[in-house]
Amino acid sequence: MSVIVTDQGFQPETHNGDWFDLAPDVDIAAVETQIDGVTAIRVSFPAFSDGRGFTLAARLRRAGFTGRLRAAGHVIADQYAMARRAGFDEVEIDEDLAERQPEAQWLSRAAWQANDYRARLRRTA
Repeated sequence: MSVIVTDQGFQPETHNGDWFDLAPDVDIAAVETQIDGVTAIRVSFPAFSDGRGFTLAARLRRAGFTGRLRAAGHVIADQYAMARRAGFDEVEIDEDLAERQPEAQWLSRAAWQANDYRARLRRTA
């Protein structure tokens, strides 16, 4: 069973439709026509040390994708703010990781907008 992490903490699965699953190394140009009309994309994270999914999320958002974007797999609580800044709406983790990194650890990173150094730089410029 999976645990869904949002800015409100651990949440039940609310998506009832199909997911368009992408590997982190996919070329967006190669799937651009396939994702037209897609409302939910799940990007897999094979390891917490593999950051390609963050880049893919940012590229999808810059390409105009406005649907639900989920990071799934080996994402850790320390990476939650980065995932949200990259464009992910939520993170899907397994129950084992949720036990090792309880909800409080994820919630402590939920103020990702307030702690964005880029926002502080824009305010001082």
